[in-house]
Amino acid sequence: MESHSARIFIIFCCLGIGAAYLVHLGGMDVTSLDIDSSKLRRVAGNLFMELYEDPLGVVRRGWDTIKPGGAWHPSGFIEHKGHLVLEGLMMIIIARFMLQGSSKPRKTRMVGEGLTEDEINELCREWEPEPLYGEVTEFQKTWMANTPTISSHAGRTMTVNGVDGVLDFCTTNFLGLADEKRVEDAGQATMDKYGVGSCGPRGFYGTIDVHLDLEKHLSEFMKTEEAILYSYDAATVPSIIPAFANAKDVVVIDDGCASAVRAGCTLSRAKVFTFKHNDVGDLEKTLAKIVAEEKRLKKPLNRRFVVVEGLYHNTGDIAPLRDIVRVKNKYKFRLIVDESLSLGVLGATGRGAAEHCGVDPEDVDIIAASLGNAVASIGGFCAGSREMVDHQRLSGLGYCFSASLPPYLASTTMAALDIIEQDQGVRATSLTKNARLFRQLLQNEKKLFDTVSDGEHGISPLIHVRLAHVSTDTSTWDSTELLLQHTVQACLEEDNILFTVAKYSKLDASHRPPPSIKVTVSATHTEQDIHAAVQSLVKQTKKLSI
Repeated sequence: MESHSARIFIIFCCLGIGAAYLVHLGGMDVTSLDIDSSKLRRVAGNLFMELYEDPLGVVRRGWDTIKPGGAWHPSGFIEHKGHLVLEGLMMIIIARFMLQGSSKPRKTRMVGEGLTEDEINELCREWEPEPLYGEVTEFQKTWMANTPTISSHAGRTMTVNGVDGVLDFCTTNFLGLADEKRVEDAGQATMDKYGVGSCGPRGFYGTIDVHLDLEKHLSEFMKTEEAILYSYDAATVPSIIPAFANAKDVVVIDDGCASAVRAGCTLSRAKVFTFKHNDVGDLEKTLAKIVAEEKRLKKPLNRRFVVVEGLYHNTGDIAPLRDIVRVKNKYKFRLIVDESLSLGVLGATGRGAAEHCGVDPEDVDIIAASLGNAVASIGGFCAGSREMVDHQRLSGLGYCFSASLPPYLASTTMAALDIIEQDQGVRATSLTKNARLFRQLLQNEKKLFDTVSDGEHGISPLIHVRLAHVSTDTSTWDSTELLLQHTVQACLEEDNILFTVAKYSKLDASHRPPPSIKVTVSATHTEQDIHAAVQSLVKQTKKLSI
């Protein structure tokens, strides 16, 4: 109320100032004013008549009044001491605000105010909080109770649950570099010099010379102008997309993209569209529709992206990048490719799906990849133009606010890249051979399994093995996952072969693929290993299905 009355007081003061100003400008005596409404109407009528009959004369007389020396010029106001009136009113206003009491915020009614203590206690007894997590399924209970424990190097064979010689068809150690001695020696030498951690983010005091060496090495390996290193691979893509896209921008993603890409889109707050998995025709329809709609609404220019994975986590198939590049160029979109699983695996020199599809690195605007798969390290990177990389050094959240990659991991990554370049595709050739053999053997069991095709003659080392004729009814998928979990447990306990069931977050329930056993083939596997793995899957699945 006090603030409202203060406003009214100020309004009246301003009206008084205006009246005094007019009186003194006209040299009139306040006591001589005759406030007669009929007289005012006559004056107004005469004024309109003059405007109609002699508009130029009215304008001339008006100018004579306000020009220098006229009755309404500020000089006249000063001559009649009008400034004293203004100064007096200002003193009154200042005194008013100095003497008034301090205002207090309006008290809001709290929830439960006015209730008795017994009523409050009863409400508290009846209240039930929302659960922090959803109901745990039988599959999750079984998996958590039987999670395997590894106590050796990741390699062709490992020690699992205290048992030696278990065949590994579970980790993404595609090229067998995790237990490569040259990689271990590089890490050990760097650890002796720098210790085990940098203890600081890159932008402040966490940049060490090996980080810069690795970024240079990555840019040369990927044939781009520059590269930027991230400390954690799961935060790489979710940092890159929000660094370039915001609420006014558009991101179009493949429906088969994994959670990292979807998390990046969510964090960016951009408008997200999806197209059918690996369907270039549907992609073109989607882009054409977006462009036509923005043109119709005359929207301002914005940034528009297409995001795909070179080798998809959720399906194990390869993106048709050559066709995607053609479509994105036609509609003037930028392309982001996640090469996390394809790095070191696809392409003549291991540079990923873009090289495999014959796409020039300059046609991919942003290349992202994890270092935790074929390269057998930790972290991730982004490669591309110098301007694009430099922008992330201030806008990539995972770069700015995370401690930098431990120096010894930077050295092991460089050693792994050297091996990939030096062996001239020998490991990748062996990997492709093993992947094709595994898929061919599964093709002989079509009545039992449904293997996701990679569309590239079976060269993908990531294989999702599903039970044949899986129902499209998602309500039955929990029981299917439980059956697959029992299958991989039996393979481990009876045949010493380690598999895993593909796992997805409950947040991805709307677009998760059917349940499957996720199999990863390595270049170090022998033909006997591949045959033993397929035989174990067939035997245990038949046994449990019966």
